[in-house]
Amino acid sequence: MSDNKVILTDQASGKSLELPVIKGTEGDPTLDIKQLNGGLGYFTYDPGYASTSSCSSAITFIDGGKGILRYRGYPIEQLAENSSFLEVAYLLMFGELPTRAEYEDFENDITNHTMVHEKLNTFINGFHYDAHPMAVLCGVMGSLAAFYHDSLDMNDPAQRLLAAKRMIAKMPTIAAASYRHHMGWPTAYPKNSLDYCSRFLDMMFSVPAENYEVSPVAAKALNLLFILHADHEQNASTSTVRLVGSTGANPYACVASGIAALWGPAHGGANEAVLTMLDEIGSVDRVPEFIARAKDKDDPFRLMGFGHRVYKNHDPRASIIRKACHEVLAELGVDDPLLGLAMELEKIALEDDYFVARKLYPNVDFYSGIIYKALGFPTSMFTVLFAIARTTGWVAQWLEQADNPGRIGRPRQVYTGETERNYVALDDRA
Repeated sequence: MSDNKVILTDQASGKSLELPVIKGTEGDPTLDIKQLNGGLGYFTYDPGYASTSSCSSAITFIDGGKGILRYRGYPIEQLAENSSFLEVAYLLMFGELPTRAEYEDFENDITNHTMVHEKLNTFINGFHYDAHPMAVLCGVMGSLAAFYHDSLDMNDPAQRLLAAKRMIAKMPTIAAASYRHHMGWPTAYPKNSLDYCSRFLDMMFSVPAENYEVSPVAAKALNLLFILHADHEQNASTSTVRLVGSTGANPYACVASGIAALWGPAHGGANEAVLTMLDEIGSVDRVPEFIARAKDKDDPFRLMGFGHRVYKNHDPRASIIRKACHEVLAELGVDDPLLGLAMELEKIALEDDYFVARKLYPNVDFYSGIIYKALGFPTSMFTVLFAIARTTGWVAQWLEQADNPGRIGRPRQVYTGETERNYVALDDRA
């Protein structure tokens, strides 16, 4: 809380109200408007919460104007270059980078929770064979509360932490099982001798008929992508997790709600939409046509994977992943016309004055979809991969909220319906 105050005066009534100014360690100052309705009789109107802070948090800092993203104070560039995904998960959850001993204990805890109850596999097999993996993921995550109903005392910090570790550990197992169900393949159980990303790749792509060796290039790329997607402040899915968490709901229900929010094409589904767009364009020689359509305000076509709601300069994650994208394609020797088309679209958009002036640079969704495709993941799994990574952010945010519980989330509205009117009997209505 700052000593500064902003005085708000209602010219109609002449009443004034002092609004305290909240100042975090970084970022813009924020007006505390809790007393606004009681003092002046007003609410605020902020569609999409573009100017509203819903909570205070010490986890992730973003400066969209400067292109800054930090986890617990550490620049994303440093973590992407030096860290592992589980080390970042520990950082998000506990606030500090782990010592060697702390990391080994944490990794061991996660590894020992990778298995799921066999009845859960039966549940997954009950879904229709062509069910979208996100539908399966959402349903199965919520069902975990039925398997761990004996440890859902959210007033117990130890049980909260256990639930968080379980979700980070089991999410890849559930995600891979949903894919294999779709493919008609038998369940692949987690190999705890492998690291987090390699274990997931093995559960995804190994088959009983032959030996499967995890590509180090694929595991490294997945580790990077998971770090970049681990948390992103109060985005739509994280805000959903916190809103549901404010009701006292169990953590599995909270994260299931985050998965549902992430599924939207404007959020986690954007990388899947990028590949759909590339399929629509079809070939390199049609890129100028679609560039022209994107510039036409009367044409509904939009370039997916360009621009960002928060970043007005550049997305720091995109700068990292762009370099990795070109390296991965080169190392894997992937020859895919769609990937060549994406590179041509990127080149034109980065040089075109229309996109440069509007800061419509390729974002993290544009490049992540290309890498996922190069690694052999179908487009239906792209958002699932996002969910695996973002689970760490969701549980970190949920744990932070549980440690500092506040009031239940309850946004207000501007009512635009009918004013009071009297009921008319059915036979008397015109």
